[in-house]
Amino acid sequence: MIQDHLAALQVVLPLLAAPLCFLLARQRLLAWLLTTLVSWGCLAISLALWWQVRDGDVIHYAFGGWDAPWGIEYVVDRLNVLVLVIVSGIAAITFPAARCSVEKEVPEDRQGLLYTALLLCLAGLLGITITGDAFNLFVLLEISSLSSYTLISLGRDRRALTASFQYLVMGTIGATFILIGVGILYMLTGTLNMADLAVRLPALGESRAMQTAFGFLIIGVGLKLAMFPLHLWLPNAYAYAPSIVSAFMAATATKVAVYVMVRYLFTIFGPAFSFTEMHVQLLFIPVGLIAVVFTSIVALFQHDIKRMLAYSSVAQIGYMLVGIGLVNVSGLTAALLHVFNHALMKGALFLALGATCYRIGAPLIDNLRGLGKQMPWTMAAFVGGGLSLIGVPLTAGFISKWYLILAAVERGWWPVVVIVVISSLIAVIYIWRVVEAAYLQERPDDAATVTEAPLALLVPTWILVLANFWFGVNPGALTALAGDAASVLFGGYTW
Repeated sequence: MIQDHLAALQVVLPLLAAPLCFLLARQRLLAWLLTTLVSWGCLAISLALWWQVRDGDVIHYAFGGWDAPWGIEYVVDRLNVLVLVIVSGIAAITFPAARCSVEKEVPEDRQGLLYTALLLCLAGLLGITITGDAFNLFVLLEISSLSSYTLISLGRDRRALTASFQYLVMGTIGATFILIGVGILYMLTGTLNMADLAVRLPALGESRAMQTAFGFLIIGVGLKLAMFPLHLWLPNAYAYAPSIVSAFMAATATKVAVYVMVRYLFTIFGPAFSFTEMHVQLLFIPVGLIAVVFTSIVALFQHDIKRMLAYSSVAQIGYMLVGIGLVNVSGLTAALLHVFNHALMKGALFLALGATCYRIGAPLIDNLRGLGKQMPWTMAAFVGGGLSLIGVPLTAGFISKWYLILAAVERGWWPVVVIVVISSLIAVIYIWRVVEAAYLQERPDDAATVTEAPLALLVPTWILVLANFWFGVNPGALTALAGDAASVLFGGYTW
């Protein structure tokens, strides 16, 4: 039955659709339609997988009849099904908006290539999330990375090529570190299956080689998730990529990398090794707190709103690292919640910017003056996403920040609470700069009159905006899923 093969179809569907999309490159409408339908299919599969594991069951799918650890295995549990729903859901919402946005920002002869790369990126991100094999994870990581470099380079600003090259260099360094770490683990254990690694690694004790592999993997994955100060590729990548690419990547790519970090720390190496022996929290807490404050301050001085939101993303990743570094169930729950909630808020904000770019071009703060009257729905969507980014009550952003504060209080680390509050106040300032320009300043006399963005852009944007409020008012199911996943990952470990 087809339901027995859903785990494989989750990745195979977009992977097979990508070359077909490339063949349809000259038929731009068909290429976009195929991309959209595939994204909806991936979301349906993710929801079906969630339904199967909602009660704590785990799905194991062995390829080619080779059972683990000999063959490649896909595994679905309550942790990665959350990420599968995030990635496929964001794709299913953003890809329908791609046609309008891409026609304005990408030359006709490259639009088919963009849709092909989007499908490859989607396949890679979903594969990274669902695979149970460490080397297969690396391969899928490279599929998503190579397609990301292509997507960024298609931006209309020539600086997109520089941004893509910078990401390629740093991404390659990160991938090399990951590959070296996986290679050392294979040398030590003779296996690449994650579950098998988790069984064999504790027997190695205080192995210097295992500690070295741990270090390579943390730095490599840290580069991929834009952990401060390894984030230098991210601002330019988000700023100069096509708007639809910025929206998709900002909402998914770094979240999948955070998932990979959590998987290595808790499932493969185990919390005892990661936190008691290697003391990784001594890295995550200071680095996360510095990122939360420093990159929020840098965001204050940006005139390009995409760059402003990019630096804000580094700060939000800092929240996730702090949540992991608190080493308690509440902190990890906050980190997992913020993975989901940040995808909603950044997807909404970048899609709103995509709508403004459709009408006015470059998303500079000066270009937004007086736009609140001419594009009321677009700017209201930006405000809604901004409220969630700040962490205003009744928004999704408030829920994850609240859990993070509870986790810090549980530890008695009040300075963490103070820093979280201060960074939220800084977010108020840089979001207010946009609101002030749009609503309190007059449109320049020489500026052309613009009209509201088309529904093809507004509807996906508002779906994400309303989702921010829905999960802020009704967080129960999501918090229960994240809390259960966090409890399973810790497995009774206390620090």
